[in-house]
Amino acid sequence: MRIETFGKDVEVTPALKDYVETKLQRLGKHFDQHCEVRVTLSLQKNEHHVDASANLPGQSLHAEAGGQTMYAAIDLLADKLDRLVIKHKEKHLPHASHALRDNG
Repeated sequence: MRIETFGKDVEVTPALKDYVETKLQRLGKHFDQHCEVRVTLSLQKNEHHVDASANLPGQSLHAEAGGQTMYAAIDLLADKLDRLVIKHKEKHLPHASHALRDNG
């Protein structure tokens, strides 16, 4: 999995970059194939804002989060993306009820 981190009017420090990569690594456990995530860190008014696009096999997912600190926003974003990836994965897996109907 490849994670690119960018800043929009915000300097991306090595600590922020490492934090983003650490938090988003858990997305990789859901896929056998390669996926890319592009993360943009920014300040909007007085709120820290994080925006991410994940390019998965067959689809692109997008999530945004805001928080009092950049680290809090990254935590929220990681949770949102994790839920989106799980939801995407469940849509593409055959359901057990379909398998029972087809066999029975």
